[in-house]
Amino acid sequence: MKTAFLGLGVMGFPMAGHLKKNGHEVTVYNRTKAKAEKWAATHGGKAAATPAEAAKGAEIVFACVGNDDDLRSIALGEQGAFAGMTKGALFVDHTTASANVARELAEVAAGKGLRFLDAPVSGGQAGAENGKLTVMVGGEQAAFDQAKPVIDSYARACVLLGAVGSGQLAKMVNQICIAGLVQALAEGMNFAVKAGLDPAKLVETISKGAAQSWQMENRAMTMVQDKFEFGFAVDWMRKDLGICLEEAKRNGARLPVTALVDQFYAQVQQRGGNRWDTSSLIHLLAHS
Repeated sequence: MKTAFLGLGVMGFPMAGHLKKNGHEVTVYNRTKAKAEKWAATHGGKAAATPAEAAKGAEIVFACVGNDDDLRSIALGEQGAFAGMTKGALFVDHTTASANVARELAEVAAGKGLRFLDAPVSGGQAGAENGKLTVMVGGEQAAFDQAKPVIDSYARACVLLGAVGSGQLAKMVNQICIAGLVQALAEGMNFAVKAGLDPAKLVETISKGAAQSWQMENRAMTMVQDKFEFGFAVDWMRKDLGICLEEAKRNGARLPVTALVDQFYAQVQQRGGNRWDTSSLIHLLAHS
């Protein structure tokens, strides 16, 4: 299939690579031109100067950028992807953004005869590199049916959850759950160290029971070792939690723990941990 991929960050770069490896024709665009040229040199695809140029003739245009404003900047305007897409083409947005911007862009796309899916992902950089992301999708069934076999190039799960915006709402739930879980794990591991337990033996034991989680198996030991120079950055998590808290104001959901953990992450940022992994919450406990 002829595709375009807009946004070649730590997620988009490998995701676009998986599309190419799976036989799809891929043209990429990135705000930093050198990164697009690097991707083209690495994977043998094409680099375009603008989103509109990248999207020209593409059956599906994928995007994975930073936030709502970044998404609007690559989709709208004379040089935006929508301007280059032909009627009937599909725009699939993998950005973690608001449900509102998904609905807004879907409406604009429909007015131009285009289709739109919001499809945020979970699994982090490792999931993108290994082609094992979880993709949460909002939109129409027919558009999803077209996109899913292509998305499967880098996904282990891809599920349609409802109308446009549903993918973003599902990603919010994902981040809400992770925030509370990481804080609990940080408190538990810090408690274990203070109590004189062997962290490795402890994790080996309790990860076989009800406390088991991906975070425990992949982050507990690096937590107690003060290793945070990897993974999903605190800056990104705060952006995501801000989206969750804003949506909660609209729908009336109470998020007391999420709001508290968001402030803990603000304290990590104050310590210079903007790019630390989200597991760095333990730093506030271990180095108070």
